[in-house]
Amino acid sequence: MTTISTISVRDVAARSGVSIGTVSNALNRPERVAPATLKRVQAAITELGYVPNDAARQLSRGRSTTLGLVVLNARNPFFMDVARGADDAAAAEGLTVTIGNSDESTERQDRYLDLFELQRVQGVLISPLGMLADRIARLRSLGIPSVVIGGGTDEIGCSSVSVDDVAGGQLAARHLLDAGHRRIAFAGGPYEIRQVRDRLSGAQSAIADFPDATLELLSVPHLSVLAGREAGQGIAQRAPEARPQAIFAANDLVALGLLQAFTMQDANVRVPEDIAIIGYDDIDFASAAVVPLSSVRQPSQLIGETAVRILLDEVSDPDLAPRRVIFQPELVVRSSSNVEGRS
Repeated sequence: MTTISTISVRDVAARSGVSIGTVSNALNRPERVAPATLKRVQAAITELGYVPNDAARQLSRGRSTTLGLVVLNARNPFFMDVARGADDAAAAEGLTVTIGNSDESTERQDRYLDLFELQRVQGVLISPLGMLADRIARLRSLGIPSVVIGGGTDEIGCSSVSVDDVAGGQLAARHLLDAGHRRIAFAGGPYEIRQVRDRLSGAQSAIADFPDATLELLSVPHLSVLAGREAGQGIAQRAPEARPQAIFAANDLVALGLLQAFTMQDANVRVPEDIAIIGYDDIDFASAAVVPLSSVRQPSQLIGETAVRILLDEVSDPDLAPRRVIFQPELVVRSSSNVEGRS
C-alpha cells in the first residue's frame, strides 16, 4: 500500500488533471479555484490519501497544532475581537489559529471547511451561515471537533458559545419603546444568519406588548456600513411622517451606515430628534461616531476564549457531551437614542 510520504502534489495534480499550482491553490487558497476544479482536486487527495507537508509533519508528531476559525465577516470588528480572544486562548496552549472569512457566503464557508479538513486541524470554530449538521458530523467522524459561535446548535449536535440574541433584541426594542417611540424599524439581513433572526424575534416580542406600536422590516443584503447607508438614504427620501421614529439595526456596522446617511447635509434628518438609532455588538467605533451610538454589548473576546477552551476539552475527551454557553447581553445607551443625553 502506498504511504503518505510517497504521495506528492505532483501525483495529486496528475490524478485530477490540473497543474501543480492549481493543487497548491486548492490547499492554501481555495477561494481562487473554481468549485468544480476544487472538487476534482479534493477527490484526488482523498483517493490517494495525500496529506499536505505541514500537516504530515504535525501528524507525525501526534497532533496538529492548528485550530481553524471561520467568521461571518472579517470586516466586522466584533468578529476580529472574537478571533483575538480565540487566538489568546490558543496561544496559551501552544497552538495557532487560522482564520477564514466566509463573508456571508456559504460557498466560501464550505471552501474553508474543506481546507481545514485537508489540513487535519485540531478543531474548528465557526460562526455559521445556513445548515451545517452534515458537515459538522463529517468533521467529527474525522476526529475534528467543532464549536459553533452563535446559537441554534440543537439540530447540529455540537457545542456552542453565544449571546442570548433574543434577549438582546428585546433590550434594544424595549429601550426605544420606553423612550416613547411607536413607529420602529428593524434593519437587518440576510435572514439565513441565526443571530439576525433571533434579534428580530426579540424585538417583535417586545413590541407585541405595545398594541399601538409597529415594526417595519428594512431588509439589507449584508451586515455592512454600505448596506446601512443605502437603507438610510432610502428612508431620508421619505416624507417625515412616513419615516420610522426609531431604528434597531442588527449590528453596529448597519447602524453606523444609517447614521452616515442621516448626517449628510442634504438628508435633513436629525439623530436622535427625528430618528433614534440603536445597534448591536458595541464595537469600538460605536462610541466614537459623530453621534455616539447606542448599542447592545456582547463580550466578544470572552466568547472566543470560551469557545477555544470548550474545543480543547473535546479534543482531550471526544466523548464529552455537547455544551451550550450563553452569555447575557448588556444595553449601552448613548446619544443616538437619547435626546436628553445630547449636549
